[in-house]
Amino acid sequence: MSTKTLRVLVLTCSTRPGALGPAVGQWLIDAIAPRATELGVELLPVALGDLALPFLDEEEEPASGLYRNEHTKRWSAMVDAADGFIAVTPEYNYGMPAAFKNALDYLGREWAWKPMGFVSYGNTSAGTRSVQHAKQVVTTLRLVPLGATVALRIADAVDGGRLRPDAGRDQAAVGVLDELVRLAHALRPMRERTRSDAGPVPGSYVRALTPDDAAEVLVLQRCCWVEEATANDTLAIPALEEPLEQVRAWLATWQTTGLWRDGRLLGMVRTRRVDGDWHVGRLGVVPDLRGQGVGRWLLREAEAAADASCSRIVLSTGAQSRHNIRLYHSQGYRTESSDGATATLTKPVSAHGAVGVSGEELAAAGR
Repeated sequence: MSTKTLRVLVLTCSTRPGALGPAVGQWLIDAIAPRATELGVELLPVALGDLALPFLDEEEEPASGLYRNEHTKRWSAMVDAADGFIAVTPEYNYGMPAAFKNALDYLGREWAWKPMGFVSYGNTSAGTRSVQHAKQVVTTLRLVPLGATVALRIADAVDGGRLRPDAGRDQAAVGVLDELVRLAHALRPMRERTRSDAGPVPGSYVRALTPDDAAEVLVLQRCCWVEEATANDTLAIPALEEPLEQVRAWLATWQTTGLWRDGRLLGMVRTRRVDGDWHVGRLGVVPDLRGQGVGRWLLREAEAAADASCSRIVLSTGAQSRHNIRLYHSQGYRTESSDGATATLTKPVSAHGAVGVSGEELAAAGR
């Protein structure tokens, strides 16, 4: 699970002047803010009235993602950057406010595979019929509504336009946040898969790795470089020695491609330009997927990304990693040098980019 900070929009859905919504929204943020800090959640309050969204006025269907109006583009960017939502909504005539429905209708893919919680308020039903109405709409947009909710009966909860203190209600709000965070993390692979290129393994996808992925990279390195340590009779291999902070540091400076499936990091490779060379390293594949072409595919991706101004590709492996060296030789690399511990191999970059690879699978290669 990524350690990336989650962004949660707290949507105040009523646009009526003098409505209770802002007071309920402020109570909610105050009640859950300490827990949000503990969970690494950024809370962003958004009043739908401040968005100034007219009734849907885009020529293209929202599913197209083609927007001509600046207010739509701003709303799209806000929702797209969010990982989840909590809607603070009243009930109007057995349903949700028109402004809430309109805001939902403006967008399409930006909502998909994100959780939405609800805090409702009203009189007889405490706003629960508004939530029931909203759930029919949000599920169609592939939002995932929470089971945990908070429903406020105005006569019991409000005094002089402010919410009465209620420790039980505060705890219920924290419960909504806890469930939303768990679901947001669980749904992250679904969100990433719909926005990323497909990988070579069914159901897999590719995305760039960032320092937030350091924990997953550390685990992958530990399981992938044991064979190289055995072949070279040494544990003095950077991929096995690096602490978490060092992994996080190099992820900030290398271009690193990760292959994922269902939240699991299956393989990776890193690249960067050094002077006139294109360096490739940390090519690793989980043990249970070796022999299925994953390593070859990652190496091909790394070579294809080579800067056009580079003259050669450079990689290294253990001097006694004979399997790796044979494989690299079969792919057009030649041994440039060896100091007895590390072998450095090079391959020219062709005029039209690096030559593609074929042949047997990589076990774990590249220092």
